[in-house]
Amino acid sequence: MTSQVSSPADEADEADEALVGGQRAPQSAPGNGDKEIRRLDRVIIRFAGDSGDGMQLTGDRFTSETASFGNDLSTLPNFPAEIRAPAGTLPGVSSFQLHFADHDILTPGDAPNVLVAMNPAALRANIEDVPRGAEIIVNTDEFTKRPMAKVGYATSPLEDGSLEAYNVHPVPLTTLTIEALKEFGLSRKEAERSKNMFALGLLSWMYHRPTEGTETFLRAKFAKKPQIAEANVAAFRAGWNFGETTEDFAVSYEVAPASQAFPTGTYRNISGNLALSYGLIAAGRQADLPVYLGSYPITPASDILHELSKHKNFGVRTFQAEDEIAGIGAALGAAFGGALGVTTTSGPGVALKSETIGLAVSLELPLLIIDIQRGGPSTGLPTKTEQADLLQAMYGRNGEAPVPIVAPKTPADCFDAALDAARIALTYRTPVFLLSDGYLANGSEPWRIPEVDQLPDLRVQFAGGPNHELADGTEVFWPYKRDPQTLARPWAVPGTPGLEHRIGGIEKQDGTGNISYDPANHDFMVRTRQAKIDGIEVPDVEVDDPADARTLVLGWGSTYGPITAAVRRLRAAGHPIAQAHLRHINPFPRNLGEVLRRYDKVVVPEMNLGQLATLIRAKYLVDARSYNQVNGMPFKAEQLATALKEAIDA
Repeated sequence: MTSQVSSPADEADEADEALVGGQRAPQSAPGNGDKEIRRLDRVIIRFAGDSGDGMQLTGDRFTSETASFGNDLSTLPNFPAEIRAPAGTLPGVSSFQLHFADHDILTPGDAPNVLVAMNPAALRANIEDVPRGAEIIVNTDEFTKRPMAKVGYATSPLEDGSLEAYNVHPVPLTTLTIEALKEFGLSRKEAERSKNMFALGLLSWMYHRPTEGTETFLRAKFAKKPQIAEANVAAFRAGWNFGETTEDFAVSYEVAPASQAFPTGTYRNISGNLALSYGLIAAGRQADLPVYLGSYPITPASDILHELSKHKNFGVRTFQAEDEIAGIGAALGAAFGGALGVTTTSGPGVALKSETIGLAVSLELPLLIIDIQRGGPSTGLPTKTEQADLLQAMYGRNGEAPVPIVAPKTPADCFDAALDAARIALTYRTPVFLLSDGYLANGSEPWRIPEVDQLPDLRVQFAGGPNHELADGTEVFWPYKRDPQTLARPWAVPGTPGLEHRIGGIEKQDGTGNISYDPANHDFMVRTRQAKIDGIEVPDVEVDDPADARTLVLGWGSTYGPITAAVRRLRAAGHPIAQAHLRHINPFPRNLGEVLRRYDKVVVPEMNLGQLATLIRAKYLVDARSYNQVNGMPFKAEQLATALKEAIDA
């Protein structure tokens, strides 16, 4: 879905993000019939149910319609790792949170203003996050003795007074859906599956979301089963009509488009993995090279393989290998053959790929290693987010094998980060790590579609002939004769006459690439490869410090949204604090040391146990203080604001 925005950019703060209902002096207006419409500036909705209830699809559709309407938005899908956890149990709860607003926002929100709970497990798993006074819509059909007993409810929370602090809307979603679909001749089980569309219709009415896109989507999704398509459309419309006619929902809400939040342009909703995929395609086009993805499916990186496989028309080839090692081996072989080689994985896969990454360092070939980080160690938490692969990317290879590291900060930024990683790999002839994570990969936000003529020129010059003259005047090709500016070696495509040379993992003689066991040569080659990485041109880190603060909060990757939201809160409360965020972690920006020394205190929030803070302390000898979280979820803005306030006052 795309939308046009033609207003100037304007940054609104999130200082009031914790307000129940997200209201700033809400106004009322006449609705249809006797119902009123209240205008809000933002809303946080969480859909929660069993992993078979279609909560991710429901959230995706609500998000798509919200994006087409023109709101700023941020999402947080949260689902179990099991393919099908036991129905009605706490481990099987799947949720999707969406924060949308009429102004610039940065996070999926700390706490939902509206919880849609499809069963007792969904209510129990999420009720602690719901603030007093919030709206809770529950599917009463599921609140029977057995489902409640599964999650430890001795009595019904709908009747025992435990939900008195909330505005509870009991809705028999299952019964109403089955009744709405009687004419389709479906079995009860088949009809029940559409209850998520009934809930989506109800919420679409409640928040005045467009409906045409969802109906078109459903008919396309079930094009081969037209009866199922029309049944889902009917359930969706029934939910809308229920909202309009029931006495329980006397109010609906409007959240105006974020017309002041974005620069002029054409926008679409995009997830991190989709943006990264598009970035890789764009990199191949801008480099005038075929893109070759060698990959093995792994959560949460598999979506990139799925997406790239659709784009053969752009010169993209995808290879689903038998394992992680074969995937990167094929990608490195493609790079040797003159393609933009890419491999995608998560932390466990990086461990398996480490020897081949070291080979790529030795061969000095461009290769992109896309690591969509998840909770570990080992198999860990496959569907939960973490930032704990930084030191593995930095040092997780035998010998001195330096690799540049690039980290996107938002889902949309994954597009630019992919182009940046490709620039470094192609210019400096080196493998490059791109560290995203599950939060960015699955989350989504509006993305301004760039103009093609604004994308960087990534074209490379392959070696075409001899590049060195021997003492006797003979012209030869030296595969390790370097560009004096970048220290990059020539990229020779196999089959080019006269460019035959040895490759392999054994140390090479400087210039010739012949096998060398000479200690002095090894010392020189190790230092040269390190100097090449140290010399990579990356932009200076920018510091946001409007008030001469004495405390700096330094982040990297997906912590950008929560950190920025927390900083806005503190500044709105009159507390001076500076902020800087790193995209490039190896090498660090050249001005980083000078920036760090300007502040009395440096705080580094990370979703690990302090990996960036460790690197900062070691390189710059500053007392960087860690603030860490490893619970599989992103930081909350309020939580970070409290921790940063304590750091300022300490």
